[in-house]
Amino acid sequence: MILVTGATGTLGSPLVRRLREAGADVHGLSRRDRDPEPGMTWHKGDLYTGEGVDAACAGAETIVHCASDPFHAKRDLPAARRLVEAARGQGAPHLIYISIVGVDKIPYSYYRTKYAVERLIEDSGLPYSILRTTQFHTLPDMVFNVLTKVPGVAAVPKALRDQPIDVGEVAERLAQLALAAGPARRVDDMGGPEVLTAEDMLRDYLEVRGLRRPVRVPLPLPGKAGRGFREGHHLAPDHAVGKRTWRQYLEETHGRR
Repeated sequence: MILVTGATGTLGSPLVRRLREAGADVHGLSRRDRDPEPGMTWHKGDLYTGEGVDAACAGAETIVHCASDPFHAKRDLPAARRLVEAARGQGAPHLIYISIVGVDKIPYSYYRTKYAVERLIEDSGLPYSILRTTQFHTLPDMVFNVLTKVPGVAAVPKALRDQPIDVGEVAERLAQLALAAGPARRVDDMGGPEVLTAEDMLRDYLEVRGLRRPVRVPLPLPGKAGRGFREGHHLAPDHAVGKRTWRQYLEETHGRR
């Protein structure tokens, strides 16, 4: 049995699909009731309050923790703590966690929380695997969508780079870890196939969407976190294992039919 938290999210959904295709006994944790599905067992529970978490973990041999809330980052650590406690109550299931490249080097609040969860899992006594990746394509897509809703100039910070990776490729790697014979602790990072400037990414976005906007590159991101991003601590150029490029993602997602 494999339990996936965040099973309906951006990463959880393709992960669940891959595990089901592999014939695994897949269970998902959701904060609301879900209709029954062939090959899928749903559990209603809330990691933040702890409601239903023990029941969801019952019988789990592997738990893949994908649930996260970047808009309420302070909730992630107590939620992970409740999951670890529930997992311990089941013996020693393999706990797999998805994290982000640079969480240990960039003092951004959400990254600090992700790093704290990593350390909690490492110190939990449970067998574990932790995978760090660069940002999914969907994040800059969402940001650029917001930027271009406002008429006028589209602006991105100076000297900001990204190495976007396909969420499906990350889901495939997590599925491999979940179906493996045992834990792997910290595995190699995963990065997208190319490092791009935010300016180039925005220009590609505008072109594929057929939008006409002047692009402006103002001052760089401020503060220590901004410096960490400018220095590229969120990048993994030595682990550029991703295949799907930013341009391919845009054309397949937003290209004209």
